[in-house]
This record gives sequence, structure tokens and C-alpha cells, in this order.
Amino acid sequence: MQPYKKPEAIKRMNELAGSRKPFLFIIDYKQQCSLIEEVSRIDSARRRYDFNGVKNVEASTESYPGRIDWNFAPMPLADYRQAFEIVKRNILAGNSYLANLTCKVPVSTNLTLEDVFRHSKALYKLWLKDKLVCFSPEIFVRIENGEIKSFPMKGTIDATLPDAEKQLMDDPKEAAEHATIVDLIRNDLSMVAERVSVARYRYCDRLETNKGPIFQTSSEICGTLPDDYPSRIGEIIFRLLPAGSITGAPKPKTMAIIEEAEDYERGFYTGIMGYCDGRTLDSAVMIRFIEKDGERLYYKAGGGITSKSDLQSEYNEMIQKIYVPIY
Repeated sequence: MQPYKKPEAIKRMNELAGSRKPFLFIIDYKQQCSLIEEVSRIDSARRRYDFNGVKNVEASTESYPGRIDWNFAPMPLADYRQAFEIVKRNILAGNSYLANLTCKVPVSTNLTLEDVFRHSKALYKLWLKDKLVCFSPEIFVRIENGEIKSFPMKGTIDATLPDAEKQLMDDPKEAAEHATIVDLIRNDLSMVAERVSVARYRYCDRLETNKGPIFQTSSEICGTLPDDYPSRIGEIIFRLLPAGSITGAPKPKTMAIIEEAEDYERGFYTGIMGYCDGRTLDSAVMIRFIEKDGERLYYKAGGGITSKSDLQSEYNEMIQKIYVPIY
């Protein structure tokens, strides 16, 4: 796939969408590198995708044939504390209301990146040979018939806990975090669309993982695009980046805080990936992500920090998200 810098990526996306040529796009967190290619030119031996049923591979195998070895070594709590305190200090100083703090965690498993792609149950899946696999449950934006929709996802809990769904919905920290993100995404969509509204607020989904089920909360936000949106797809998408759910509010200052707190480069993690045929577009936030670096595998995971965040709870939530949806 052809890599592009931001100005060229915008132009290429506008051209392909304007001429109704179906294409795949993968954009990194900092929008410094975008992979864009017509689907007819993608080599499935090196790039595979399944975006909500739009795919270049056959149906996934129903289950993994054997035992899954899954081990990981998260950073010690003391190291996580240093990053957490940088974020919390800035929030208490009024520099941010919500910041998404993430970590790079070594994992060891008998699964290959291709195995994870093939057997994961996820709405959006992407595999780049010898580089990464992503199995994301989070929609970024969908565009169809001139309407744009976003479904920010914030709030996670172990579904096996007593009254887990009620605990999640009643948690004041989780409620405040979700409200902040919904407000941010509503404002983001208002930059590219009219008549923006919240169609559904804070509903709960159950996700199955190799470590057991979890609940996550999402909302649905909608708006109406201008009539010429196909020829402006690149501009529209890049105007919304980076995704609010994996940065925070306000975005520019929060990104600077994240840069100070995190000790690694996110790369394509927390970027976006998607498919567009010129009239419709479907895309996902690149969370639930394993990357190959040299001979080692790393899982990138994190969560939102607010003024109400507790160190141990946030550390536990980060660990809870280190899973593969294979069961």
C-alpha cells in the first residue's frame, strides 16, 4: 500500500471517493503516515481486512483449534504511577478534562498475528504481514446517504462481577468521562456537518474475550453532510482526527500532555482504518492492537483519565484490555 503524508493523503482520498473507486485507508495517530490503496490493488497475502463484513478474505474460522497461551508483562504499578501523575496533575491544573493514557506491553503467545486476525471475533479487523494486527470494536465514523455517525466508546468493566452493568452505568467517574467524550465528538462533527444530535446516549454492549466477557458503554451521534461530501472525504476525515475517544479534551493541549506522559510512539495504534466506495464510508478506531517490533510482540492498551480517576482502578482497567476476542 502506498504511504502518504497528510496533504497528499487528503488529495488522494478526495480523488478516489470523487471517482467512486473503492479504497482502503489506514491513518496513524499523528497523521504523519497514511496508507491508501484501491481495494482492487491490495495483495491479500500481505494485507487483510474485514470491516463489518467488507473484506478481502474468506469467512473466519469459527474457533481456534487448540489451547491459547497468553502471557503479558505490564509495566510495574510504580512506573504507571509516574505517567498517571503527569496526566492527573495537568487535569487538576485545568489543562485537560480527560486524557487517554496508554502503554506498550510485551506479550508472549502461541498465536501468530495472522492467527489473531483469522480467529478474533471483532467488528473491524486488519492484518499487515509481519507488522501488526488490530481487532477493534470501536466505530470511528460511518457515512451513508449524506449522513455521518460516530459511536464513541468509553467505560469498561468485567461482566462477571455482581451487577456489573449497573456498576458501570452508576459509576460517577465513568459517567463523567463518557459525557466529556460525547460533548467532544458532538463538537467535532459540528465542524463538518449540520444538525448534529445525540441519537442514543450511553448504551451498554457485551464483548467476549479470551479472558472472559466485558461490558463497554457507547453513544451514537449523527449529523448531515453537505451535498458535495464525496469529493471532500479526505478533508472531512482529517478534520476529525485524531479521534476524540483516544485523545481527550481539549484535543491540542491533551495531546501534548499525552506526549509528555507516554514513553513510546503510538504509531498506527489509536489511528483509524476504514473502507470507502465514494458514497459510503465505514471506519474504526485502531484500538485492541498487537504490533511486532523486531522479534517481540507488544500489545498497546490504555484508558481515559479524569479528575475522579483512581490510580489502581485505571491500572487495572489497562490490564483488563489486554486480551484477544478469541473464545
